[in-house]
Amino acid sequence: MQSNNITVQEVLEKELSKILKVQTSVMGCGRTDTGVHATQFFLHFDYSLVLPDRFIFRLNQMLPKDIAVRQAFEVNDQFHARFSATYRSYVYKASVIKDPFMENQNLFLYNKPDITQMNAACKELLNHTDFASFCKRGGDNKTTICDLMEARWEERDGKLEFYVTSNRFLRNMVRALVGTLLEVGYGNISIEELQKIISDRERSSAGKSVSASGLYLIEVGYNWDEHKI
Repeated sequence: MQSNNITVQEVLEKELSKILKVQTSVMGCGRTDTGVHATQFFLHFDYSLVLPDRFIFRLNQMLPKDIAVRQAFEVNDQFHARFSATYRSYVYKASVIKDPFMENQNLFLYNKPDITQMNAACKELLNHTDFASFCKRGGDNKTTICDLMEARWEERDGKLEFYVTSNRFLRNMVRALVGTLLEVGYGNISIEELQKIISDRERSSAGKSVSASGLYLIEVGYNWDEHKI
């Protein structure tokens, strides 16, 4: 919830409260920056009765076109949408081909970076656990340690995609990683310089954060056997 902007949480709580006929608060699996997309996102809410008939259909009819609910299911009291998550995966989409239909959905690059060098940099990232250099100041992070499980670039027909998975992410981390890796791809940062950037633990040492428009949360992992009823 934010005082100066409408948010997904605000809209969901408003419509849920209407359909359930009781004031309902939701807890999401995390926060995203303004402009970031999510193709998978989990939230939980407390409700003591049986969900109304055709709950998903009716809720989607009430929600605006940029929010869609896929399913609803019961979990035990130990489940928490944010703290029970074991990993999160993002993809960042960029393109060297101008496409008006992808406006605000990816990053347009005027020059093509070296994918081989960027993937070499990704391998270097996987050797580290402290990502303070890619964390926006002012966050509520108690630690900058992350277990990075995946980091790689793929290229298809002029479209570039960066896939990254971790047990947790710092504020602005993925966008800062992408900005830095692009600098590697353009030959402005070497692998040795990337090592120093990481060891510096200073945000000012890394590359600029890229636009939020190309970033998508695509998967959130849970041990469902422990939580689904």
